[in-house]
Amino acid sequence: MDDKRQAEEQKFVEEVGIVLEQTGLPRMAGRILGRLLISDPPHQSMKQLVTDLMASKGSVSTMTRLLIQIGLIERLSLPGVRGDYFRLRPDAWQHMIRRGLEDEIRMVRQLAERGLELLADKTPLARKWLEEMRDVYAFLEREFPTLLQRWEEEHKRKSGR
Repeated sequence: MDDKRQAEEQKFVEEVGIVLEQTGLPRMAGRILGRLLISDPPHQSMKQLVTDLMASKGSVSTMTRLLIQIGLIERLSLPGVRGDYFRLRPDAWQHMIRRGLEDEIRMVRQLAERGLELLADKTPLARKWLEEMRDVYAFLEREFPTLLQRWEEEHKRKSGR
């Protein structure tokens, strides 16, 4: 691989790390995801990840365990090959969205409801912002599963399954 391509790939991996860090994941977990997104073959060994990411084995090991626990990557073994390999789960993005957004939407709606309980004896004007907050998040909570189902149906059509 030429130096320019390698530099572009490293930049992409770092960008994924930064973006996913902003969602609450450790940066190294995001870097591992970034590497797996562009790896050829799509499965990578621990040694390959350590080398490509210029990271310690301990850090990569800890973050791959985290990514497995939250359902974004999976561990696999290859016939006749020693050691474990890692790759993205086929449904990694749907799983990540479900895991994060559904919980956040529900928590914010519940927070608004608690605030409205506190303001039960206040004027409608005082309750306006919390009512709007609750209503928006209640709407998202109701509609989000349907949106994900529509995506899954579209994805199946596109992939011919």
